[in-house]
Amino acid sequence: MKQFLVASVALAAIAAPASARDLTIQDVVGLSRIGSPAVSPDGHWLVWQQRETDLAANKGRYDLWRLDLSVKGAKPQKLVAEAEVNETAPQFSADGKTVWFQSDKGGEDAVWGVAVTGGTPVQLTHIPGGFNGFKVSPDGRRLLIWADRKPGAPSLQPAMEKKDANAGSGRVYDQLFVRHWDHWADGNRSQLFVLPFGPNGADNAGVAIVGGLIGDVPSKPYGGVEEVSWSPDGKTVYFALREAGRIEPLSTNLDIFAAPADGASAPVNLTSGNAATDTFPAVSPDGKWLAWAAMRRPGYEADRLVLMLRNLVTGDVRALTPNWDRSVASIAWGVDSKTIYVTAQDVQEEPVFAVDAASGKVERLTEQGSVSAVVPTKGGLVYAMNSITAPDDLYWLKGRKSTRLTAVNAEKLAGITMPEVTRYSFSGANGDTVWGYVAKPAGLASGAKAPVAFIVHGGPQGSMGNSWSYRWNPAVFAGAGYAVVAVDFHGSTGYGQAFTDAIRNNWGGWPLEDLKKGLKAATDRFDFLSQDKACALGASYGGYMMNWIEGQWPDRFQCIVQHDGVFDARAMAYETEELWFDEWEHGGKAYYEDPAAFERWNPVNHVAAWKTPQLVITGEKDFRIPYTQGLAAFTALQRRDIPSKLVVFPDENHWVLKPKNSLQWYGEVLGWMDRWTGKAGK
Repeated sequence: MKQFLVASVALAAIAAPASARDLTIQDVVGLSRIGSPAVSPDGHWLVWQQRETDLAANKGRYDLWRLDLSVKGAKPQKLVAEAEVNETAPQFSADGKTVWFQSDKGGEDAVWGVAVTGGTPVQLTHIPGGFNGFKVSPDGRRLLIWADRKPGAPSLQPAMEKKDANAGSGRVYDQLFVRHWDHWADGNRSQLFVLPFGPNGADNAGVAIVGGLIGDVPSKPYGGVEEVSWSPDGKTVYFALREAGRIEPLSTNLDIFAAPADGASAPVNLTSGNAATDTFPAVSPDGKWLAWAAMRRPGYEADRLVLMLRNLVTGDVRALTPNWDRSVASIAWGVDSKTIYVTAQDVQEEPVFAVDAASGKVERLTEQGSVSAVVPTKGGLVYAMNSITAPDDLYWLKGRKSTRLTAVNAEKLAGITMPEVTRYSFSGANGDTVWGYVAKPAGLASGAKAPVAFIVHGGPQGSMGNSWSYRWNPAVFAGAGYAVVAVDFHGSTGYGQAFTDAIRNNWGGWPLEDLKKGLKAATDRFDFLSQDKACALGASYGGYMMNWIEGQWPDRFQCIVQHDGVFDARAMAYETEELWFDEWEHGGKAYYEDPAAFERWNPVNHVAAWKTPQLVITGEKDFRIPYTQGLAAFTALQRRDIPSKLVVFPDENHWVLKPKNSLQWYGEVLGWMDRWTGKAGK
């Protein structure tokens, strides 16, 4: 685990601290966040978006930065950074001289352009109603826009709607979705439009290219630019789309479509034979190949994503990684069209892998850390990477040597000591090897013991891996004096598909056994862990597990923190929005078809055994696990006279995203833990 600390050591070397101190949530909220790196075709310039926190406005604001890759030791410089304006999604022109980007200057999003060497930005689109994202064709002659419009809209021009002055406010629906993630359905869909593009921009409303398809592209709520791709000649757009159907919440069937950029004919479904997910379309630079990732089982979001390849001349299709037991998380073609770079979780890490497009041979290129973006260039691979102890920075891989390009938070993190992180394994449920890690507070005195923050990840198909988090940050808990213990129980990702699948119909079984054995293994091995001062915490599935622990492991913890967790499986089955998730996890049937499958692991059935003090946190805009689940859990706690507290965020969804709310969240959570572990009196 030495590499876990490399990033923080590098930061410390850049700005030597006057005196060491621990990380706080105030530090984390104020950090710069980099994303969307882009490299000019000649490999000269690197441009990215960078988020800064505006705490007074309770939001983030984005600027564009650049780095001259041709100059050794060059320092990043601001490219576009207008106050009160967001500049995002940088893309290069074919000649590498211009950077196109998205800006909300004037109140409505538009595409702008600026010389990469600097200058005055020029607005290139004027689209009434704005849009969500864009991608310029490789030849620079067409502009792909995605925007929310009514299905069947022929162009980006917003439709004129007459409103009845006497109409009521009631929403009316005759099929699902009624609401999705954090929004009530309003009849609009994210759709694709193509506009002619040139030096003077794009002045018309374009043409719709999704034809009669009903669905969102990119998909909601998480989809983005990774779900659309241009052919090199700019004549064809490839995209992933889930056709709505009557019961859209039961479907995970995204397909890859090909559509002519001029809208002359309807899109063609290239993956109609697969009823499960097909996504991440990516065309090779030579235009001969289409790569994408495909699942096998319908209705399952965490099935293994296999790298697929289609010959765009012959139409032949083959799986490139059918025997590689890892799930592809992103796809980027090498400039020579012979290598495909992918990321995939692998035992608490998320490295970059090179896949040979001819043989399918997989080679790991990076070791510790989680890679969050990959940009192939003629001179090597530019990528963004983070770890438990360091937020994202940009690196350049040439051959087998990696060079750090940025240290955007060096000054903000100067003087801060990060926790010591150690990975461990043990024999868990079914005799399988299960992995976890322990984060030791940096300032813990020799021989002293630290109270335990036992964090359970969500998903449930997820991982408490070697990655930075702005919502559940282990280094912040360690900075507050808690030793973090995290276990990747059965159902976690990065250990092969069978391990991930093992949680199905088993929510309260093997995962709880792993957690019990994992905590014991940690306290037996690490003598700085307090045996009798521990709090358990979790969100989403982790929140479910907190409610399950209340009834199944009620005497182990001094306190529990439950965020957006399932309390009543029956109510959840009828209240959640993406039905396929809940039904798959409990065997594949609706609640009324197999109630026993849901009731077997239902926390509400064991409230009589609850006794551990619990903090309940929920968001009113959470439609995945509705806030009513949190209210019900709090009611159960109060009714049983168990010390409890409820925090409701009216402006948050399944996640806490706003800076001030993040500060409040950590204040409530750490305050609750301090109270019950005895730290509050010290």
